[in-house]
Amino acid sequence: MPPKSFDLTNVLAGLLFIAFGLAFGLSSAFQLEIGTAFRMGPGYAPLVLSVVLVALGAIIFLSAFKGAGEAIGPIAWRGLAFILPAPILFGLTVRPLGFVPAVFIAALLASFAAPRMRPLGALGLALGVTIFATLVFSYALGLPFRRFGPWLD
Repeated sequence: MPPKSFDLTNVLAGLLFIAFGLAFGLSSAFQLEIGTAFRMGPGYAPLVLSVVLVALGAIIFLSAFKGAGEAIGPIAWRGLAFILPAPILFGLTVRPLGFVPAVFIAALLASFAAPRMRPLGALGLALGVTIFATLVFSYALGLPFRRFGPWLD
């Protein structure tokens, strides 16, 4: 006996994931050399990621038939206003300012997405994220980038 209701949001999201996964998977399979797991070609990673995307889409699609889902709530405008510009701001400032200031500014901006975040807490969070990112990416992984850019020299 089929379920009496389904979640239209999950149906559409699942179909969208499956469509994008198939499109990118077929594109990489026909246009790029795949290679093998031991000798990966340029199309191997996109193909694997597209398979994962199709699988997630199928899981989301099938979960839609467990019953009616919750109604979509209001859009979190505050989160959109602070989270989305943060990586864009990072990308625009990482070369002229360097990695350390760019991470600090992006983390500071993103921290204000939380409604209860206070300026002192945001500064502490941004400082902690900056120290952690610098230790991991610059020192532990040894990535070759400028910590401070030409604008600060």
